[in-house]
Amino acid sequence: MEHGDHPRPESVALCVDLDGTLLKSDVLYESLLVLLSANPLYLILLPLWLFKGKAALKHEIASRVELDPATLPYDERLVALLKETPVRPRVLCTATNAKFAHSIAEHLGVFDQVLASDDRLNLSGARKASALVDRFGERGFDYAGNETVDLDVWSRARGAWVINGSSSLAQSASEVTQVDRHLPAARGGLKTWIKAIRIHQWLKNLLVFVPLLASHRFLDVGALTSSVVAFLAFGVCASGVYLLNDLLDLPSDRHHPRKRLRPFAAGTLPLLHGLLAAPALTLAGFLLAWLVGPLFALVLAGYYLMTLGYSLRLKRVVMVDVVMLAGLYTIRIIGGAAAIHSGLSFWLLAFSMFIFLSLAMLKRYTELAAMLASGRDKASGRGYEVDDLPLIQSLGAASGYCAVLVFSLYINSPESLELYRHPQVLWLICPMLLYWISRAWIKSHRGLMNDDPVVFAVTDRVSQILIVLCGLLVLGAI
Repeated sequence: MEHGDHPRPESVALCVDLDGTLLKSDVLYESLLVLLSANPLYLILLPLWLFKGKAALKHEIASRVELDPATLPYDERLVALLKETPVRPRVLCTATNAKFAHSIAEHLGVFDQVLASDDRLNLSGARKASALVDRFGERGFDYAGNETVDLDVWSRARGAWVINGSSSLAQSASEVTQVDRHLPAARGGLKTWIKAIRIHQWLKNLLVFVPLLASHRFLDVGALTSSVVAFLAFGVCASGVYLLNDLLDLPSDRHHPRKRLRPFAAGTLPLLHGLLAAPALTLAGFLLAWLVGPLFALVLAGYYLMTLGYSLRLKRVVMVDVVMLAGLYTIRIIGGAAAIHSGLSFWLLAFSMFIFLSLAMLKRYTELAAMLASGRDKASGRGYEVDDLPLIQSLGAASGYCAVLVFSLYINSPESLELYRHPQVLWLICPMLLYWISRAWIKSHRGLMNDDPVVFAVTDRVSQILIVLCGLLVLGAI
């Protein structure tokens, strides 16, 4: 077929696909995640809805959730092209449910018509092609798409726009019609996945080594090996949780000045890939945990259930969320003790809860301060308001100072006298802790704190120096 034989008048309709083409995401998965975030029990009904057909599934989900079209990750290259294209009929033609399609079209303001799925018809592939031919005639329209299924439409179109599609797809499209534009996909690679699973957050899992150090068993090869595997298990499992949390938290992340750049929120990674990777990483974490031992695996299961509860509901409950965060930090220490079969010290647990509650409140304070700086009065997806800043600051600082008080009382305790030959040396750690806690809150107050204070504690140069000095003092006390 000679594609040049077909004239190309400017009156020819330009029909644009939505999922993966105009939108760097998929509305079905977007709406599904909003549904499950609101009520995970809907997971039971999904197979029943799907049994009625994909169109029915989309309709059932759409009838129960709302999406904010202003926050969705559009391909700005295509949006700009649509706005610059000479006057011609422009149609949003998508397999997305009509409710969402009309909402998106109204928000963008560049489409004259909308063709979308209803509760009976899933407008995709050959069905989409037939609908467009019925409306505009054979070769009476141009079509912008991104997947192999769009070849059914391109084979009956006057011209093709291959958006976010591979070079091989563009070549296949050129065999059935003329390719007018090809905008390759800008999908993320390995670096994007490393960012998504938050390898840098694995620094938190160094807490599993605290029982090893506190019990002075750092020269025990068996205990050290178990602690290393426990560290990896927590890391892999936590990465699965981070992916799940990001998927369930898409709407609020897109309102956040920094979190909106996360791979799933920004559309640089497909949501489906995240839905597959999250359980795979979690399973890998539990397999590693079982290698350490059943007791540690049980602790990791508790950690996972806590994070699941936090992600699904508890992070939206004022103050419960920071207590949960403090508990999630502390359970890493409990896991470290379970990995080496070491007893848990009352002093260590008390110190952990107070210091981590302070850091959890510091995290919330930092987020609210960023909201205030951006002119907003409420944190999206959280129960806090910017007016809460002074209260959170006072509670968080007080909790940090209580942690130092617990540590000072521990120095003269019978447990300390048994472990250390010169426990009085440990008193020098107290002013260092007071200085670090005060400095962290001041930096946050000035807008200089990262989102996660635990990561800040490990990566900040002053904090690193203080950690080394405290370690030397502990050795001196031994």
